[in-house]
Amino acid sequence: MKALVLMGSPRKNGNTAALLKPFCEELENGGAEVETVWLYDRDIRPCVACRSCQRDWSVFGCAQQNDVQEIFDKVLTCDLLVLATPIYAWYCTPPMKALLDRLVYGMNKFYGAEKGPSLWAGKAVALLTTCGYRLEKGCDLFEEGVRRYCKHSQLRYLGSHAERHLGYDTVFMDAGKEARTRAFARELLKRI
Repeated sequence: MKALVLMGSPRKNGNTAALLKPFCEELENGGAEVETVWLYDRDIRPCVACRSCQRDWSVFGCAQQNDVQEIFDKVLTCDLLVLATPIYAWYCTPPMKALLDRLVYGMNKFYGAEKGPSLWAGKAVALLTTCGYRLEKGCDLFEEGVRRYCKHSQLRYLGSHAERHLGYDTVFMDAGKEARTRAFARELLKRI
């Protein structure tokens, strides 16, 4: 089983990275091959809605030449796609949003003269998020957006795991957060 983590945090030692470590360890302990793509390290330009990607239903087909083609290839070959991001202003970070916009067009051939297929139909998707607000008021909008995104794209949404940071003068990671994160990873392994 191949898991691809799209990491939306700009901080390599931040809260989301702290959650990602035990999460990935647990997936690997369960036999998964895990790859993490740090989106802030990649050239991901926003979609310009040119619809070039709609001309050929067998390829990504984006006219922009940057790192999204490589990410597309990785997404297409994984069994589990994990969107890991801190929540900034009730949604994912800018490079993740730009990538999600590019993927919804390039993967879904719904927007041309004729409606085509979803190239990633049936792919499993999960969320791993961190935020500063109560989870039900901090991560809820992004989760709802991803639920709709998955339904539209014919993806299998497997759920989310979120943890809250109580402030800059507090330690984020603790045993409880680690245990809940590991349990979420084990649950995903059962559902793939």
